[in-house]
Amino acid sequence: SSFGDFNNAARLDIVVVNDYSNDVSVLLGYGNGSFAKQTRYLVGSYPWSVAVGDFNNDTRLDIVVVNDYSNDVSVLLGYGNGSFAKETRYSVGTTPRSVAVGDFNNDTRLDIVVANVGSNDVSVLLQYNRGAIAYKMAYASGGGSSLQCVVIGDLNSDANVDIVLANYGTNNVGVLFGYGNGSFENQKMLSTGSNSHPTAIAIGDFNGDSIVDIAVTNYGTKQVGMMLGYGNATFASQTSEGISFDSRPLAMVSGDLNNDKRSEIAIIYDRSDNVDIFLAYNRGSFAEQERYSVGSLPQSVAVGDFNNDTRLDIVVANQGSNDVSILLGYGNGSFVEETRYLVGSYPWSVAVGDFNNDTRLDIVVANQRSNNVSVLLGYGNGSFAKEARYSVGSSPESVSIGDVNNDTRLDIVVVNDHSNDVSVLLGYGNGSFAKETRYSVGPYPQSVAVGDFNNDARLDIVVANWDTNDVSVLLGYGNGSFAKQTRYLVGSEPFSVAVGDFNNDTRLDIVVVNAYSKDVSVLLGYGNGSFAKETRYLVGYNPKSIAVGDFNNDTRLDIVVANLGSNDVSVLLGYDYLVFVKQMMLITGNSSRPQSLVISDFNNDGLMDIGVVNSLTHNIGIFLGYDNISFANETTYSTRPYLYPCSMAVGDFNNDTRMDIVFGSCDSDKIGVFLGYSNDSFGNLMAYSTGSNSSRYFLAVGDINNDSIQDIVVANYDNNNLGA
Repeated sequence: SSFGDFNNAARLDIVVVNDYSNDVSVLLGYGNGSFAKQTRYLVGSYPWSVAVGDFNNDTRLDIVVVNDYSNDVSVLLGYGNGSFAKETRYSVGTTPRSVAVGDFNNDTRLDIVVANVGSNDVSVLLQYNRGAIAYKMAYASGGGSSLQCVVIGDLNSDANVDIVLANYGTNNVGVLFGYGNGSFENQKMLSTGSNSHPTAIAIGDFNGDSIVDIAVTNYGTKQVGMMLGYGNATFASQTSEGISFDSRPLAMVSGDLNNDKRSEIAIIYDRSDNVDIFLAYNRGSFAEQERYSVGSLPQSVAVGDFNNDTRLDIVVANQGSNDVSILLGYGNGSFVEETRYLVGSYPWSVAVGDFNNDTRLDIVVANQRSNNVSVLLGYGNGSFAKEARYSVGSSPESVSIGDVNNDTRLDIVVVNDHSNDVSVLLGYGNGSFAKETRYSVGPYPQSVAVGDFNNDARLDIVVANWDTNDVSVLLGYGNGSFAKQTRYLVGSEPFSVAVGDFNNDTRLDIVVVNAYSKDVSVLLGYGNGSFAKETRYLVGYNPKSIAVGDFNNDTRLDIVVANLGSNDVSVLLGYDYLVFVKQMMLITGNSSRPQSLVISDFNNDGLMDIGVVNSLTHNIGIFLGYDNISFANETTYSTRPYLYPCSMAVGDFNNDTRMDIVFGSCDSDKIGVFLGYSNDSFGNLMAYSTGSNSSRYFLAVGDINNDSIQDIVVANYDNNNLGA
């Protein structure tokens, strides 16, 4: 796809190639980020790539398309009203795949360059007046080069246009420096490394020195290479810092997406329904990717300002869903969720936090089946924006939030059951997150929590490993990365983990609920990142969830456990030196199967209350606390008819100083919200969709886009991503 103002309305329009129907679709823009329906124009056989430019100097944009099967290019001259004349074709080499335009001979007329995969060369077509082609020149790229991409730009600061090629077969980038008369030097080859197989190229100033650099996607090594330019026709050796991928990259573009005077890049992949955005750092390297869902099988990507707000947006051509996705930019490197336009043929856990620093609570949900998390940003009135998802590992089970890189922005930590690791997603403070970084833990991890275990003012991670009956502790370096795990034995089948200072020595301790041994393990911390041997306390049958808080206002932390097998919750009051009294039982109802719980002051009386998810009786149970270390009988709020609750979190979603409840549903694609009232009760159930195939939630809440409104993050199990 490409874009330009085809009808001189000062609004960007889009052109997309449709390979199976042998035509192009033109969508005229309204200037507000939306577009009119397509108009289609026939071209050659199996069109592959498109570019735009004024080829006949009439101040009206024209279109050029390379046709893979017919070995030619189609030029469609524009009338300036959004319509185009019938194509004129020009022969090029065998199997042309990529096209770019520029003035190669400084005659103020645009010329065309085409990369030919089959004949391993590039065709340069110089044009004379009124858009006709004068003649064709071929420049060999080398036997077996298997050209994949061609781009143009002035790489040596001589005011002449140069050509850059991705030579897939010979593992290098080829640069043809232009003489300014339509001819070029012999190809200069820049190695991308053994078996790198470069597929796409973008040029831009990636390190802020005002000199053009080259970025290349290397499919063989699954990395993005960076060649920083010196401005004198030479380049630094390729570096590959921080950017890697799993699927084959199809296309890459560059542009200043966050107005920092440096180029960022956007990449799409073969058989992957998202776009990766990489933000530039000063060294010419990039932050981890941030993903945004688009259509099915995206094939091509471009950038431009589609809604006239001086911020760059993204357009993606989606081969599988026969549409284009528009992602409007905020100007800070993040983007609104896609809007699509048709073209031619081819939710176990919840947490809350302020992810965007707007003082309004947001929600994050882990979606086990879709392998992702969903983030729902709060409006501050009890409602939420539509989710955004972020990829994580396989079968995310639990999510936690905290500032793991000390940049005052909330980050997300997700534990992945099937891939035996944790995903760390660094927050940008605007409601969006960088791509996950993973760290190995024990087998079948079930729960994650964060805290400073070695008193270095840096957050660390603890994970409960179900299969090996232990916990993994990963100490943080304060920059968003973590040391390798250290493991500590606990009870049988640890299922949920929490942290707190249980012996009032100012050092964080760990508590784990063990499902099979029907107890909790407490590990006292030494304050240096290591822990004493566990001490165990019996609870109910098949305990599944744990939380901590001071229930009797004695400044000592207490423990509450949800027992799924005995349909009750256990409360263990803390004494000096970590001695706990015999537990009390709070009955949640016959066959209620409590699965998750939270503690909070729901009635604003200064006493801690308990909220519990009853999965089989389809309700949320509230136990209001008294000042004599007892609780009122359970009050329940039904989640019927269609929500099966399995996880919950709390926060003030409508800024009325009353705690509200959000819960995840195990067998539907929704989360539920109950708003707290001043009469110690809750309002009617409100449901919010998190997308298809996203049942079994894990949520976290925070302000992730700095608008003082709480947002939601959802871990999506099946899709291996996070939603915001």
